[in-house]
Amino acid sequence: MERFFQIMAAILAGVAVFFWWKGNNDAMFISTVIGAVCFFLSFRFQVKERMQQREREKTSLEIKNANEND
Repeated sequence: MERFFQIMAAILAGVAVFFWWKGNNDAMFISTVIGAVCFFLSFRFQVKERMQQREREKTSLEIKNANEND
């Protein structure tokens, strides 16, 4: 999902440049805002995955330590 939002952000940045070149400021603004939202959503998914990975590592270490103490 993260890669999808990154690709969409890049595409929308290109679309915004096109609209800027054509002089359509309203469409440029809308595509820029949606592109920024896609960028931050990709960042959010990245951070969420890192947090889940750290939680899994923490859980596996706790289980390993509990097994060693038994």
